[in-house]
Amino acid sequence: MQIRAIQAQDWPSILHIQDECYPNIEPESLDALQSKAMLSPDTCYVVTQNDSVIGYCLAHPWQRDLPPSLEQVLEQAPLQETLYLHDIAFSAKARGLGAGAAVFSRLIERAQDKGLDSISLVAVGGAHTYWQRMGFKSRIIDKSLDSYPEDACYMVYAIAAHASGASLQE
Repeated sequence: MQIRAIQAQDWPSILHIQDECYPNIEPESLDALQSKAMLSPDTCYVVTQNDSVIGYCLAHPWQRDLPPSLEQVLEQAPLQETLYLHDIAFSAKARGLGAGAAVFSRLIERAQDKGLDSISLVAVGGAHTYWQRMGFKSRIIDKSLDSYPEDACYMVYAIAAHASGASLQE
């Protein structure tokens, strides 16, 4: 298994994994997804196994408590206060490889390198319980999450609070 920067030829695989992982959600456009990688290429990755893309992660610095809307094409971060985890998704082929833990560890390192003290996300599809187990805490914010599915939940992971051993279980 390898984690590497996203390359142009990876986007069809990323779109396929998005469809596989979110069958009940309208998929985001290629333009919206690519804008995240262009905004912060050092925090956006693909996971490969035998030269095949089996997962991806799109994350970028952003303003805390003000997540971008779904389908928003990003041009610049308003403020860089948190590492916003837009999406992390894996094909069924990634099960049991520890890909989630490896990517999450890398995200924590990159956030710290950038001087960011948290990782934030909007959990959908009931994933908030998963992220709670990982140490994320729900937070009520002023911004509407109407562009997300009805069960959307904004969550924040405080890096310092978990410095002794953060991990992502699979």
